[in-house]
Amino acid sequence: MPQRGDLKKILILGSGPIVIGQACEFDYSGTQACKALKKAGYEIILVNSNPASIMTDPEIADKTYIEPLTPEIVSKIILKEKPNAILPTMGGQTALNLAVALAENDFLKDNNVELIGADLQAIRKAEDRKLFKESMEKINVNVCPSGIASNLEEAEKVQKLINSYPLIIRPAFTLGGGGGGIAYNLEEFKNFCLTGLDESPTNQILIEKSLIGWKEFELEVMRDNIDNVVIICSIENIDPMGVHTGDSITVAPAQTLTDKEYQRLRDLSLKIIREIGVETGGSNIQFAINPVNGEVVVIEMNPRVSRSSALASKATGFPIAKIAALLSIGYTLDEILNDITKKTPACFEPTIDYVVTKIPRFAFEKFNGSSAVLSTSMKSVGESMAIGRSFEESFQKAIRSLEIGISGWDYESIIDIPNENDLTNYLRTPTAERILIIKKAMELGKDNNYINQTTCIDLWFIEKLRNIYTFEVNVLKNKNLFSLDRDMLLLSKQLGFSDVQIAKLTNTNFSEVRAYRKQLNIMPLYKTVDTCSAEFSSNTPYHYSTYEESFLIDDQIENDNELFDKKDTKKKIMILGGGPNRIGQGIEFDYCCCHASYQSSNSGFKTIMVNSNPETVSTDYDTSDILYFEPVTLEDVLNIIESEKPYGIIVQFGGQTPLKLALPLLNWLNTDDGVKSGSKILGTSPISIDIAEDRENFTKILNKLEIRQPLNGLARNQSEAIEVSKRIGFPLVVRPSYVLGGRAMEIVQSENDLLRYINEAVKVSPDHPILLDQYLSNSIEIDVDALCDKSGNVVIAGLMEHVEPAGIHSGDSACCLPSISLSEETLKTVKNWTKSIAQELKVVGLINLQFAVKKSKEGKSNVYILEANPRASRTVPFVSKAIGKPIAKIATELMNDKLLKDLNFTKELKPTIQAVKEAVLPFKKFPGSDTLLGPEMRSTGEVMGLAKDFGIAYAKSELAAGNGVPSEGVAFLSTNDLDKEYLFEIANDLKTLGFKLIATEGTSKYLTNLGISVERVLKVHEGRPNIEDMIRSGLVQLVINTPVDSQALYDDAYLRRASLEYNVPTFTTIPGAKAAIKAIKSLRINTIDTLSLQEIHNY
Repeated sequence: MPQRGDLKKILILGSGPIVIGQACEFDYSGTQACKALKKAGYEIILVNSNPASIMTDPEIADKTYIEPLTPEIVSKIILKEKPNAILPTMGGQTALNLAVALAENDFLKDNNVELIGADLQAIRKAEDRKLFKESMEKINVNVCPSGIASNLEEAEKVQKLINSYPLIIRPAFTLGGGGGGIAYNLEEFKNFCLTGLDESPTNQILIEKSLIGWKEFELEVMRDNIDNVVIICSIENIDPMGVHTGDSITVAPAQTLTDKEYQRLRDLSLKIIREIGVETGGSNIQFAINPVNGEVVVIEMNPRVSRSSALASKATGFPIAKIAALLSIGYTLDEILNDITKKTPACFEPTIDYVVTKIPRFAFEKFNGSSAVLSTSMKSVGESMAIGRSFEESFQKAIRSLEIGISGWDYESIIDIPNENDLTNYLRTPTAERILIIKKAMELGKDNNYINQTTCIDLWFIEKLRNIYTFEVNVLKNKNLFSLDRDMLLLSKQLGFSDVQIAKLTNTNFSEVRAYRKQLNIMPLYKTVDTCSAEFSSNTPYHYSTYEESFLIDDQIENDNELFDKKDTKKKIMILGGGPNRIGQGIEFDYCCCHASYQSSNSGFKTIMVNSNPETVSTDYDTSDILYFEPVTLEDVLNIIESEKPYGIIVQFGGQTPLKLALPLLNWLNTDDGVKSGSKILGTSPISIDIAEDRENFTKILNKLEIRQPLNGLARNQSEAIEVSKRIGFPLVVRPSYVLGGRAMEIVQSENDLLRYINEAVKVSPDHPILLDQYLSNSIEIDVDALCDKSGNVVIAGLMEHVEPAGIHSGDSACCLPSISLSEETLKTVKNWTKSIAQELKVVGLINLQFAVKKSKEGKSNVYILEANPRASRTVPFVSKAIGKPIAKIATELMNDKLLKDLNFTKELKPTIQAVKEAVLPFKKFPGSDTLLGPEMRSTGEVMGLAKDFGIAYAKSELAAGNGVPSEGVAFLSTNDLDKEYLFEIANDLKTLGFKLIATEGTSKYLTNLGISVERVLKVHEGRPNIEDMIRSGLVQLVINTPVDSQALYDDAYLRRASLEYNVPTFTTIPGAKAAIKAIKSLRINTIDTLSLQEIHNY
């Protein structure tokens, strides 16, 4: 069927900020959908609150609204833009729930707006646990013994009916298993039921008999409107049931199914997608199989592009989101041509002749007090993917792609296991480290059956892991490197051993292993991801490395390298990506890498992307001319450089991952082999980057430039740290050097705190000293992004004022552009210092600097430099969208020797509208952790608010982040003594706005003495009803809580946790509270308007 001609304008809903369970895979799918539908001739309206996404770039859609994803805001946009249809299947659970809300209140029907991709009935049947169960029973597909509940009383009836533990609680219409979990007893059951009912938008939970220990599989399925159905990919979880699929190591294609078992899952998938009624798009269907008797049950179905869809797309080369978007406008699978082969239609099911392994990355170290046990509620913050010709190869490549301090399957980073009972417990308990503990078990003599019975991981995988272990022990460990013959070294590479691993095992170094390997002519071959196992030729250079033996043809040595035309004379630019997402290094850096590729391509270069992250736009097959899906490690990058010989390499856009490689790369480029490659690092020299990261060298530069910094020192051991602390005085900000995202950064109040910190922090970065800085309390923090060219010209791209004070990590603080309270004198100082530092470091491209402004006792504002990073920062996308200029693209041109004047960017641009960036924090996923903000970054994503005044922009950002600000009700106030002087103004404003004020004894007395009426409430230990009871009863609408000493931090954690669980807006800093009051005031006198980027910047 031809595409639909009755639709002219389509609104696409994005997924909002990056959160656990819904990350940048939806930027990838949304971007694909926008591009495909725009190319098909439709006018595209996009709504998404995430400024860090490629999909919110103004050229991706015709109208781009960076607005909160709420029914009220989207309704306004629909009334303004009048789309014919909404595509809700590209924005994860957020978009799906939003579409359901708009459809159920008849708003879409009343405004003649159609849902495409999945209709309301199909969404309900898949997402509503009761309807899904009934649908499966209708077509005789087994589901797990279960029951549905809408309240605790109904839940207890289901529990009695099933009559066994453990039980799995799954809330309806949630993402990443949010609110659910595994209950092993009645108390846990009641807790999970209550949180699940609260998290579910429909107040509905499914209670299932546990299938823990069963094998889990997923199938990615597509169907068109004439009932063509294709299976894109099968995915197998290494971890058994009981671990959320997003937290499990997964493998594609499924490895342990017989053909008969696979065909059974395939047949069931066809029945399910037809019964649910998904007619035009992709779905993800999850199954469990009993390893004892082969019984199959269906777990759930997502009637949309899912997290696994991105993985399946990257694993097969089949662009699921793009095809799903085209199906939604009337195309059928047989009418759509495969982009990779340019010959086969999309109704050809992909086949793959390699193994893909995905391994999640976690961040438990940032959430003290939270359990690190994996369950049905997703907790991973990112993932890496690797491709190899065997499971062993792809598994080891995926592990080294994680960047967690190991170069392959190793267990050095895990804790000691003193006895067999502990070993059994560690193997039985699903954690991020369990896969490493399996190796320890093998070393302790445990056989495969013991490991299988303890972990419930399939014997096939354990046998493959045993292959790696046996080879390591028998062939590599403590052997002489040069005694290894060519066959053995080649086999080690085929099993995925990295050069670093081999060096460690043979007591040599990386360079020696690399040189010996090359001497034996053991070099990687590059194969192509082509969707068809080489049945048809591929037009898309999407590569992965592997190791194979050469062969003879007519007395000529040949190999099966699949690299494309090497005669191409176009200069190449290679961009190093950021690897797996993590807190501190996320989608913002991928955004910069994509922009570098787009701009380099526009400038006539051939672009090469190197990355290992399956979620991102950078690893889409059409983002760059050539894609290498490889670990971003020195070994893999050098191999690609030697193969491709790029003219230039960009390292300053992918965050800490490529920056760590910058100096080793520079050193290699100066060797004979490096000179032969003809390559160079573009932009700022790695030497300058290293100087800025090195505290002692950077301090010398600041002293030379007469630029003020906080009192500071550097310590390599405990005694040096105590000496520095006595010189500076407490409180201190302490952190390891060379980290991103404030990893292990802390404010310490005393010598005891400092000694405790040293014993923990040294483990984080043992090769570098710790840094100690004077803590500038109650100061304003400033972020600056600047552009610099090779002639030393510097232009400020964005100068942002933080809402939260210095001491809160910049990634967790809200910030505004333009600034709202800084004096002209302060701004002038900041701009002058920015230019001086950038020129001294000879920056070419981007630099980010952070400053603090603190008032002296005399009332004078003193500016301090906190740090300078001569690279792209996480604020680049926000600044670009606020000022209407793509600064990462401009920086790319500067790295290619253009001058700022050539690009007509010679002065700072003043935004025409107020922009606010707010952080999105994942505390709900980590029960037991405190929600208090500090110097270590813990946010997973960000949102943006745009408005004509700060109050509305801030209100929008809070709404988009899921917090909102209340317009009325009861406000609870509790501040430390240092903040009491600011409390009168806050309390008075809230009282004037009509809020009722409540406080605990100290704060209520203080305010009563100032003439403000406050009702006293009890602390938890003072009796009941207390403040926690009030929060949990819905009697409090706003919490302002600013503890400072360790006792207050502990005492108040319970009320912050209660506020989080009951969605009460909570502000833990005075500036944050003041910003919230500005927002409330603005909302009283203004309506929330919606503006597209195209309107704001006159595109």
